[in-house]
Amino acid sequence: MNRSVFKVAVPATLVVMVAFLSAIFFAGPNTASAATAKKKAPAVERLSAVEHTEARIKLLQDALKITDSQKESWDTLTQVMRENARVMDALRKDRATVKSTMNAIERLKFHSQISEIQLDQLKKLIPAFEALYVSMSDEQKASTDAIMQTGRHGKKKIK
Repeated sequence: MNRSVFKVAVPATLVVMVAFLSAIFFAGPNTASAATAKKKAPAVERLSAVEHTEARIKLLQDALKITDSQKESWDTLTQVMRENARVMDALRKDRATVKSTMNAIERLKFHSQISEIQLDQLKKLIPAFEALYVSMSDEQKASTDAIMQTGRHGKKKIK
């Protein structure tokens, strides 16, 4: 067999194995630390996808300085973002109700379902985002590019 096949096959196999093992080990609660801890740490309240999206929309609108002529494209984009967030919140709630009864196969299938839904959501988001992006000034495009690259809204990255 050609050695170049091994150069690709071995790393690809390792990636798949690591992904599978991480899904198994990180999917459930960490029982080792739970057994040794005398007190439980206070639960950190997680933002819903809708709350996170609303905060993100506000930050983006402030950072990008959306103009009146871009309002229609912006509204279309935020509508898609909000709908995607509602779907993700519904999935989280569904998972929370059956989480303790899911076996390993069901967990993997659920993660696959989430990935497929996220891909579909991205496919809906791209045209709405593209319509807004083409209407932007060069300055807005530069800000948008920086935000997409760093995930930050005008803040310097902390070292």
